[in-house]
Amino acid sequence: MPKLPPTIIDVEASGFGAQSYPVEVGLIRCDGERFCSLIKPADDWQHWDEQAQQLHGISRDDLATYGQSPTDVCLQLNKFVGSSTVYCDGWVVDYPWLIKLFNTAGVPMEFRVSSLDFLLKEHQMDVWDAVKEGLLAEFNDRRHRASSDAELIQLTYMESLNQSG
Repeated sequence: MPKLPPTIIDVEASGFGAQSYPVEVGLIRCDGERFCSLIKPADDWQHWDEQAQQLHGISRDDLATYGQSPTDVCLQLNKFVGSSTVYCDGWVVDYPWLIKLFNTAGVPMEFRVSSLDFLLKEHQMDVWDAVKEGLLAEFNDRRHRASSDAELIQLTYMESLNQSG
């Protein structure tokens, strides 16, 4: 029986520092179902970095027009994920952004967030970068967005597992 992939979450943010905040969250579950949402900034979320915008391509106008409130995003995430564990490859930045999102919303996070590193075997780590670069080359027209990045991370996990098998 093939191993199911881990559920992966990714967050895009307004910048790279402590004042930055989440602007998009994307997730792909182990069953392949996806969730993605732009996040309307809270009133006290003011930091904006043009370099971050260039990277993910999300503008302040996009967030104002298409973003959902932090509360709505948190409630949807809790419903979509349940009480399971989600994994991210950038835990040191993604987790604080999720904490900021849930704290701002006043909604308890019902799922756990863990670093993908805890799942990786040593031989997966050895081939990770090469596998990810190969997949990026295959999907070179994909945008750098939370849901696409979550899928890329999940595919890299599975392919690195298969290669190291």
